Amino acid sequence: MNEEQKNRYSRHILLKELGEAGQEKIARSSALVVGAGGLGSAALVYLASSGMGRITIVDDDEVELHNLQRQVIHATGRVGLPKAESARQTLYGINPTIDIRTVTARMTEDTLPELVKDVDVVLDCTDNFAIRTAINRVCMKLGKPLVSGAAVAFDGQVSVYDPRQENSPCYACLYPEDMAFEDIKAAQVGVFAPAVGLIGTVQAAEALKVVSGIGKPLTGSLLLLDALTMEWTKLGIDRNPDCPVCSNRHVFRTG
Repeated sequence: MNEEQKNRYSRHILLKELGEAGQEKIARSSALVVGAGGLGSAALVYLASSGMGRITIVDDDEVELHNLQRQVIHATGRVGLPKAESARQTLYGINPTIDIRTVTARMTEDTLPELVKDVDVVLDCTDNFAIRTAINRVCMKLGKPLVSGAAVAFDGQVSVYDPRQENSPCYACLYPEDMAFEDIKAAQVGVFAPAVGLIGTVQAAEALKVVSGIGKPLTGSLLLLDALTMEWTKLGIDRNPDCPVCSNRHVFRTG
């Protein structure tokens, strides 16, 4: 770590739980962030400012005026620009020392593996159940930890699904793929801007913990937010022994 890096990340290095060794792990790590909207805005800013070595941003949408109320990584002058490219501009303004890559095509279960296989952690910042389930299946198959977040109206939730941990559930253990699930969009019911920022920030924190090996990530737990009362609730999630996605998976050992 050179002097410029030591200065940039000095407040991380001062943390005894992280230190220079932990910061170097972050710098050597890579993250795939699917979605550069409200959740992705907060998650990406903190991943970049914290020195995540390589970040790949996936989003096929363009910046629209109504996004700016909560998608703080974008700016008024970038309306009409692909969100992934707009996000890259902001992140390079914060930290030009990291590698930022963009994908502006819609992800499918066929195209996801090429992106997932080469990263250390995946952040699901989408708002689509079908895409969420596809991301989960690919992460479980390839042994990549998944940090999943969601927020709508005043409510939010975060969890970590880590196939490297024997008892870790997956997203399908909590939300079976065959369940009757209706996507509730911000355009339908609205969304409290700080709520997505809070959840996205927690996603970044969990991803940084996962790659640096510090603390206790939210593996096997679901963290719920009620922003109207500002109450956080943590619930345990059991692994479903009959889950069709993860019940017969190989456990990917760390180290």
